[in-house]
Amino acid sequence: MGIGDFSRIGTNVAALEAQKSLNAISSKIAVNQLRLSTGKRINTAEDDAAGFIIGKGLETRVRGLGQALSNIGDSKNVLAVAEGGLQSIVGILQTMKEKATQAASDTLGGAERSAIEAQLDDLAAEIDSIVSKDTTFNGVNLIDGTFTGKSTQVGANAGDTLSINIVGDHDAEALTVTDGSLDVASATAASTAIARIDNAIGQVNNTIRSIGSLQARLTTKESTIASAITNTEASKSRIIDADLAKEQLEVTKNQILQQTALVMLAQANVAPQNVLQLLG
Repeated sequence: MGIGDFSRIGTNVAALEAQKSLNAISSKIAVNQLRLSTGKRINTAEDDAAGFIIGKGLETRVRGLGQALSNIGDSKNVLAVAEGGLQSIVGILQTMKEKATQAASDTLGGAERSAIEAQLDDLAAEIDSIVSKDTTFNGVNLIDGTFTGKSTQVGANAGDTLSINIVGDHDAEALTVTDGSLDVASATAASTAIARIDNAIGQVNNTIRSIGSLQARLTTKESTIASAITNTEASKSRIIDADLAKEQLEVTKNQILQQTALVMLAQANVAPQNVLQLLG
């Protein structure tokens, strides 16, 4: 800091020092006010270069995790749609078994067996409709055996994926419950039909069980990622966000210093006039 000689008035060193101090304090107040208005301690890389980079890295991770969480939600929706379709098929198969069981009795006549056969055909057609038309997501069929080898991004890092597979075609032909597969023309044939329907129910239930396992894994991932987002946000906050109470204290202190510096600058500007007393 330069020390002025009051008898040398060509350069008012005291005023220059007071002005420099005033400018520095005014800059600090501007920073405090910016932090108070944005709620952030680091608004530009100049504020804290290392903290800025770390904070941006954490922000990037939070956004990636947030999208992964959304992806998990979409995958769970896909599986829910698939499960709903399969549950409907199980319900139809149970009705088919009920009818086949009815036909496995020698008390029925030909007309009754024909009616049961026609109903079984209609139910098989409904299974095909569920598989090909109703159980889709964004136009993609889910339970016709083509939804395999799929994956969903379940984390913020490359390769953090989970495979989603719904194995097996579940139409009437694949389940062997078509018109040609089920015959109820006699009690003996109806018993064979019952066995085939039971096998079909087992196939569908196995797929539902597989879907349930995937849903459980996704739910676990969902909980883990939600926790990771919260913790990462907390870490980012400690680095990026401003302590508003502290900033308010700082701005109050600096405002007082600013007023003091203004007074000192005014006095420093007047001080050279004291030299006039030597010329009296």
